[in-house]
Amino acid sequence: MAITKPYYLVVRQFADGEYAEGGRSQYIRHPVYAVAPSNYIRAFLLIQKDMQTLFEYLEPADQNLGSYSFRTFELLLRVCTEVEANFKAIFRANTYSYARHLDVTHYVKVNSSHFLSEYEAKMPYWDGGGAIRQPFKAWGSGTHELTWYKAYNQSKHDRAQNLKVATFENIVDAFTGLAVLLAAQFYYYDFGPMDDVLSTGGINDGFEEGIGGYVRIKYPSNVPAGERYDFDWQMLASQTDPFQKFNFNVI
Repeated sequence: MAITKPYYLVVRQFADGEYAEGGRSQYIRHPVYAVAPSNYIRAFLLIQKDMQTLFEYLEPADQNLGSYSFRTFELLLRVCTEVEANFKAIFRANTYSYARHLDVTHYVKVNSSHFLSEYEAKMPYWDGGGAIRQPFKAWGSGTHELTWYKAYNQSKHDRAQNLKVATFENIVDAFTGLAVLLAAQFYYYDFGPMDDVLSTGGINDGFEEGIGGYVRIKYPSNVPAGERYDFDWQMLASQTDPFQKFNFNVI
């Protein structure tokens, strides 16, 4: 049975396979859908700006994936801290009770609500075959471990010994992971002053313009029929509470 009310901070494929056609994604713009969404998007845009600065010195190319420096270390910490902030926001908006500090064994639960392991992100100007990233792919195989997130923890707790794991590859996967995580909550809405989105420019590669207009996103196309959205937002929007909470306690 399809989902007849959207979840807080959860973008889902609709019953007919689409995401936004016919204005159906307007639920994302409802004022109670998210608390201060621009807070998370502005943080991402600052990180994206610094990533683009990094690319001025380190070419986005397969041959540079193993490179590392204090700059990649710094960015890895910032990006993963923001990833954690987004996961916590999702848990707060929905239903989840936990007795200890949140870590990746908790965050993996979000794959059940957002299908993160199915998302793909495409980096522009890439030299080689590594332009398309699947930062959460491992979560689809039953493990909670993510290589780039593990590198973040290792380098954070012992930089002297583990600076070498803060590689260009891990920072790119972390960055595209953050882009995916925002897309899975807000689709392409940037909640800027004009609350507008950028044009896709007519590119027909199966990817859509992501928030910030740099990374392109391919959304899951195979969400199980019973887990897809199936509602008329124009009818729901007039209700006092048009959303429901996803229960992470049962995952």
